[in-house]
Amino acid sequence: MDDTPHHQRPGRHDVVELRVHGVSGARPEQVLGRAHVRQVAGDDSGGFHRAAEAEDAEPDGVTLEAYRWGDLPSGTVARTLSLVFLLPFMLSNVAVWMRPTGRRSGAGVTVLCRLLALNLTVVYVVSIGGVALDLLAWRCLGAARCRGPFDSMAGLDGRDIGLRLAVLALLPIAAVGFLRLLGTRRPRPAGNPLWAVEPMVGRLRAVHVAAALAVLNVMLLVARTTGGATASTTVLLTLSAVVLLACAGLLAGPGLLDRAATMRMVTRTASTVAAVAVGLSVATLVAVALDERAWPTSDGLPGYDEVASWALLTQMTLLVALSGLVLWHHGRGDRRNALPRGLGAAVVAAIAVGLGSAFAANLVYQSGNLLDGYRGDGGPPSAYQWTLLAFFLHVIVGVMLCGGLTLLSRRRRWRAAAAITARDFPAVGPEGAERLRQVTKAVARARFVEWLGLLAITYAALSVIGLATSLLRLTDLAPDQLAWRVLGLPAGAVGMGLALGSYLVAAVVVALILGGVFAYRTAWFRRHVGILWDLGTFWPRAAHPFAPPSYADRAVPELADRITHLTERHDGVLLCGHSHGSVLLALAVLRLPPRVRQRVVLLTYGSPLDRLYARLFPAYLNETVLRTVGDRVEWRWLNLWRDTDPVGGWIFAAHRPGDPPPDPADPAGRVDRRLRDPQGLLPPPGERRPPPVRGHHPGESDPEFRAAMSDLAARLRRGD
Repeated sequence: MDDTPHHQRPGRHDVVELRVHGVSGARPEQVLGRAHVRQVAGDDSGGFHRAAEAEDAEPDGVTLEAYRWGDLPSGTVARTLSLVFLLPFMLSNVAVWMRPTGRRSGAGVTVLCRLLALNLTVVYVVSIGGVALDLLAWRCLGAARCRGPFDSMAGLDGRDIGLRLAVLALLPIAAVGFLRLLGTRRPRPAGNPLWAVEPMVGRLRAVHVAAALAVLNVMLLVARTTGGATASTTVLLTLSAVVLLACAGLLAGPGLLDRAATMRMVTRTASTVAAVAVGLSVATLVAVALDERAWPTSDGLPGYDEVASWALLTQMTLLVALSGLVLWHHGRGDRRNALPRGLGAAVVAAIAVGLGSAFAANLVYQSGNLLDGYRGDGGPPSAYQWTLLAFFLHVIVGVMLCGGLTLLSRRRRWRAAAAITARDFPAVGPEGAERLRQVTKAVARARFVEWLGLLAITYAALSVIGLATSLLRLTDLAPDQLAWRVLGLPAGAVGMGLALGSYLVAAVVVALILGGVFAYRTAWFRRHVGILWDLGTFWPRAAHPFAPPSYADRAVPELADRITHLTERHDGVLLCGHSHGSVLLALAVLRLPPRVRQRVVLLTYGSPLDRLYARLFPAYLNETVLRTVGDRVEWRWLNLWRDTDPVGGWIFAAHRPGDPPPDPADPAGRVDRRLRDPQGLLPPPGERRPPPVRGHHPGESDPEFRAAMSDLAARLRRGD
């Protein structure tokens, strides 16, 4: 599609101002500030838009263009809802990108994150197996204690136990296939991918599928060998355990999946392991279905509690090891940063593990209540009871920590905010006192992000709670039994905690589903919750192959190609990125060829590049990378920030206690421009309301924004 207006003449529009929105998913009309726009490139998911021809001309000789990428992370309702169910996998994948910069500690964090991601798949399969094998095949169709019609499914009631188990084992196999199907969906690529990690997804997918099938085999074979092992079941169980160890070994080798020299070997090995797992599954189903020996008598599937307990214990052990590694790295590193670099890996991994295990436990717990399959035998497996109790405790402690930190930091944040507003508004009369207090409060709230480091350290240490509950599972005692024996608490107290934990998990699932629907259909709601989807699906799949695919492999190359195209048809391009849009543009600048970089300038505003990204993802978006961006555009870069912004901030300026003073000869010191927010405390003449507090809002129509654009445009035309 031709993007040049038919009325354009040489020199009429010599510069293009390309705007990229943030996670709010703004419409092109909002980004451009025009009532009528037309699409000039791209498609419905991500495209470039300009004002309609009648509104195209700009008085300063600049053509406005907007890149809308907001539908790339979400798109259809079905895809948006899939993000809800894949949320633990997505978070575990994000965690691996948060590794520290140290070579040894970074490699160790990568390995632990990948093993945790594999364990999430295992826990997922074990929970589905708990519903299909333990509840349906063993309890409902065996003892006939479940509600109809689950006590006579497809005529399986009265059939041999082995046949029932073999048939219903197809449910967890289908669930794995469903995850694989969701994981294969990806946005249409544009040009060369941003990160060369997508080829690794195939290897990860083979490993996870192999582990999922192997753990399903282990559940079936452990149940079968409880009543007496045979040569065939022993061999199959041994080989399945070997497959699990091989899967863990492929992920445990530092750099094994990433090295180009070993790529073919690892790909071939992973494919072989997956093929062996498929063959073992077929052999296991046949062996279990055709085994006519008597099965042991028990309330539940023999060995299932032990398999679930060890899967959850392994999960918490890996999480504690990960938390210990990043906390050790933080203790040896720079403690001045408000949000410690590399610590996010443990925090996000803890959230992923907490959600994943809670979802799995609640699936078994609520399915048992629905089917009435746990009547009279003490409830669901104790492993899941402990998991729900641990989730409940985590939420309670987490809420208390957030509330306590808010109160603890309130005085210091307010004192710092008061100093800022006193400098901006030195002489305030009685009529402006209340408005000054409101502005000070907004600045104090925005500075809460500077305290997230302490919260992150504390939350990472809370993984010990999960490990303790995992160890208590090995006592073969349910939570109410242990509470009665040790603490003397009545069984009803623990049961109430389990019920509250179950309802809390269900509420989280419902909230995520509703959030996904509203985020897709309602723009204002997406502005508040869209950050979860947009940031979670930004990073490619380097840990979990069933995580949602990355949209950055399309958005960034597409931006780079468009910038190159525009520089061929115009005198230059003004790149304007708000919030997460500044991240996309910074990465696009790194892909531009030298001839193109000489004809672009960069404006970022509300940018989280340093305040969040450089600290959350220190190995990939650190100060060195940001300085490289500045070098690529020959430091024709301005960054606008406000003290009232809780997300964006400065990039190179020194504003934290302990930061070294800026070097006057350093060009990075001229990048940041602080904007006073609001412009005034009292209403301007002729107005009834005072200027609003802009915070994280874009503000393309603000005089400061236009002044910065004029400055950059002049530097671009002069070739400075």
